[in-house]
Amino acid sequence: MAENFTGGRSTAAADVPGGPLIVTEDEALLDDLLRLCAAAGAQPEVAFAGPPRAGSWETAPLVLVGAERRAPGGGHGRVGGVGSAGVRRLRGAGRRGGVLLIGRDLDDPDVWRQAVDIGADHVIFLPDAEKWLVDRIADAAEGVGVPALTIGVVGGRGGAGASTLACALAVTAARSGRRTMLVDADPLGGGLDVLLGAERAAGLRWPDLAESRGRVNSGALEESLPRTHALSVLSWDRGDAVVIPPQAMRSVMGAARRRGGVVVVDLPRRIDEAVTEALTQIDVGLLVVPAELRAVAAAGRVASRIGMVLKDLRVVARGPFGSGHLGDEAIAKLIGLPLAGELPPEPGLPAALECGEAPGADARGPLARFCSAFLAEALPSGGSVAA
Repeated sequence: MAENFTGGRSTAAADVPGGPLIVTEDEALLDDLLRLCAAAGAQPEVAFAGPPRAGSWETAPLVLVGAERRAPGGGHGRVGGVGSAGVRRLRGAGRRGGVLLIGRDLDDPDVWRQAVDIGADHVIFLPDAEKWLVDRIADAAEGVGVPALTIGVVGGRGGAGASTLACALAVTAARSGRRTMLVDADPLGGGLDVLLGAERAAGLRWPDLAESRGRVNSGALEESLPRTHALSVLSWDRGDAVVIPPQAMRSVMGAARRRGGVVVVDLPRRIDEAVTEALTQIDVGLLVVPAELRAVAAAGRVASRIGMVLKDLRVVARGPFGSGHLGDEAIAKLIGLPLAGELPPEPGLPAALECGEAPGADARGPLARFCSAFLAEALPSGGSVAA
């Protein structure tokens, strides 16, 4: 494998950004690391027979250093107490984060000394940590930062307005300049792309992603989805309902969250394995409950099921709240959940939706004002929402 590299650098990886820097002189280890990089969809830079290219140490998103040892004459063992050739070449390099020392022998005390020498964040032993390492490499290649604030919206009863609120939250987040993805997790709904007027927009729908397994590249996912109102939409096509396996939901939701920004998920009231997977990746849930006694009773049953998985579930009380109607605080108290806020009626909204206007498009309307206030509370905390 070493003959494929010249000047301490992979000729195939020249000037390809985003991949890790590999520093090693162990051909077998290099083969393994290249295989793991390929599995992560990353193109590495390799320093095999010489020092890393100028600037690579400082700019690489991740550095993988081999902990192999060489003795005089090419045998194995310590060399004057120094350790691996890769570590020797890095002596004097400035300290930085994102350095991983890769070894094979958990009982080798020299590995831990080498880790201290180069200021490694972690010591990784193969093959046991291969899956963990693939995820780290893929994170680095994708430029993963703070995970997206992920908001789930579910109706307390049918027709509660959950899909309208989900779309409005996404439209409002996108209008503020944040990367936004809207995920339709209800295969029996009318389709959020239809509600946004994007049913003919080019891009993948859930049936195209039903066979997803393992790690989905977050950038590729975002680029493949229909775009409308400055946000990405993952919805359903107009064909027969397709069962989404839990593994596909886990992979797609994980990719959506790694992309950062805001992810809004329109949830069904029924719970199956795929919905459970979605719930495990949601930061806060909003339960939309009209101010009606029967709606409150139905919402209580929904809350009991959703709450078994999603611990931060809050009530959005939807008006009108005139005489004879329950108030927002009373609704939340009856259901036994915190109150996220009151959503008053928005005159003209049904007509606007019929004309193809997106929910929340009127920035001065009650719906958009509720969404703006909620997001303003949620986003400064870096993805968590204080109760």
